[in-house]
Amino acid sequence: MRLAVNLGYWGGGNDRDNLALAQEADRLGFDSVWAAEAYGSDAATVLAWVAAQTQRIDVGSAVFQIPARTPAMTAMTAATLDSLSGGRFRLGLGVSGPQVSEGWHGVRFDKPLGRTREYVEIVRMALARETVRHEGAHWTLPLPDGPGKALRLTVHPVREHLPLYLAAVGPKNLELAGEIADGWLAIFFAPEHAAESTDHIKAGRAKRAARGGDGLELFDVVPTVPVVIGGDGSPDQLKACAEPLSHYAALYVGGMGSREQNFYNKLAVRMGYEEAAATVQDLYLARKHREAAEAVPFEFIDRTSLIGPKERIRDRLPAYAEAGVTTLAVASYGGPLEERVATLRTMAEVLDESGLGE
Repeated sequence: MRLAVNLGYWGGGNDRDNLALAQEADRLGFDSVWAAEAYGSDAATVLAWVAAQTQRIDVGSAVFQIPARTPAMTAMTAATLDSLSGGRFRLGLGVSGPQVSEGWHGVRFDKPLGRTREYVEIVRMALARETVRHEGAHWTLPLPDGPGKALRLTVHPVREHLPLYLAAVGPKNLELAGEIADGWLAIFFAPEHAAESTDHIKAGRAKRAARGGDGLELFDVVPTVPVVIGGDGSPDQLKACAEPLSHYAALYVGGMGSREQNFYNKLAVRMGYEEAAATVQDLYLARKHREAAEAVPFEFIDRTSLIGPKERIRDRLPAYAEAGVTTLAVASYGGPLEERVATLRTMAEVLDESGLGE
């Protein structure tokens, strides 16, 4: 199992700290650093900035939003980042959600599976520097009734095969990730409930293998796991560690999407938290954000995060490895920069002590 760090969104006043975290992860030998985008900072600019000021660590998009860019633009950006970083870029893609897709990008959120499949086909074609021609339900390249011509990417990516990841939550999207991607970017990953998701990944991987592709052994499972280290493991102190994570969980389970279409809420339901998920969503959509955070069950946070003293976290790591995790992306919620840096150092130590590191 490898370690990564997820910087989340840029521009919240933590920019300098996030760069310092990426540089510390680079020094510690972390495998990769990831940046996200929603409707604020874009991930591509952040990753170029981070890549320019690190040496070895891979930089990855978690994610580039599919409705935000044409497939050709994504291929151009990916090839450019891979070239600028010396072959260190990983392309993570996701369909986002209906509110951002339609409200921010003006792109209908319909048929996400078919749209994703075509998008990946075009991106891969472009990155392979093939002449791009595609006739599908969502994209036709070139347009048949105008002066457009089929073109080929002029930039040469450093690597022949640039790793491509999908962020997926629902069963069908998970199967698609296994079938067409090189890795899965997961959120709210609980080792005890992982089989419900990884079984769909395996089904997609089996489809790929049946067509002569590689199997699950070369597939990268990358959950972003919030980490808060501290306390002596007593119930009160564990709850204190969980408290800052309750706000993050409430945002996603309660407010990241509409009442009818919130993938994270549905995930919490599948994990057995149907009543709590409904309560959190009701409170969050009523703008009672503090109450929504208080309604997130401690057990949900404990299962999907690493909290408590160093020894408790070390003892928890084998469950992630057994659940199929190959890269654990740390999201440090330790407060000031010094504590967040200490979290990365402690995670490197506990992985080494556990004997699970590569």
